[in-house]
Amino acid sequence: MVVTAPQTPQEYINALEEPRKSEILRIDKQIRETMPDLEPVMMHGILGYGPYHYKYRSGHEGDTCVICLGSKKNYISIHCFGADRFKERLPKANIGVACVRFKRLDDLDVEALKDLFRSAPKVIEMNRAQ
Repeated sequence: MVVTAPQTPQEYINALEEPRKSEILRIDKQIRETMPDLEPVMMHGILGYGPYHYKYRSGHEGDTCVICLGSKKNYISIHCFGADRFKERLPKANIGVACVRFKRLDDLDVEALKDLFRSAPKVIEMNRAQ
């Protein structure tokens, strides 16, 4: 039997087991409502919103999304540039420069997440300008 990776955001969500599936659906809804202009896609094996191509002055280039949402074995991850600026507003999350890791959406301030989503395109533009 050949198992294929999900090709669409809906396939990705449908493949998840509860309770994670419900958590990802809730976050997906928050992202889509907050950032309706960002196209949902599959990117690097997880959900992506707002695909774009980047190229650094060094010549390195690639493809990513403004926001990515993934279900990992032990946590949920939201990849979003500027996440590190939200450490105080999301104290129950493990936060890196561009990643928020947590177990349940109810542990987080949803308004802070929405602000993070809204700020991501601005952070990307600032990085492009540098």
